[in-house]
Amino acid sequence: MLKSINPLLNADVLYALRAMGHGDELVLCDGNFPADSVARQTVLGRVLRIDGVGTQEAARAILSVMPLDGAVETPVQRMEIMGQPDEIPPVQTELQAEIDRAEGKHWPMGSIERFAFYEAARKAYCVIATSERRFYGCFLLKKGVIAPEA
Repeated sequence: MLKSINPLLNADVLYALRAMGHGDELVLCDGNFPADSVARQTVLGRVLRIDGVGTQEAARAILSVMPLDGAVETPVQRMEIMGQPDEIPPVQTELQAEIDRAEGKHWPMGSIERFAFYEAARKAYCVIATSERRFYGCFLLKKGVIAPEA
């Protein structure tokens, strides 16, 4: 255990978050996402896990240490529901609330069609799988920077 570090952030996840640079992306996915096969094609090359919780809890932990990219309009992208791209299910609404809480402002997510999401995920730095059982609990998060102290 470490002080001021969310205990969901295990050593492997902390390593990946620290190793990522500005503009690198991570995939935060539900339990149905093909995490292992997609992760083998990422920069890290293996799946990371935050088990026992859903995407909301995992996002809260990740966003407690990782800044989002302020240089892009939508640093978080959600997987669109097939045939209903504008529908926002509760799992995605909950993640939006975590983004807003972490950033202290409303910062809307973008969206990506399901199969385009898989392609984008293969180019990510890493995949972090959760135990989320609800469908469409899959997101891309782009890492930002921490400004120098004045």
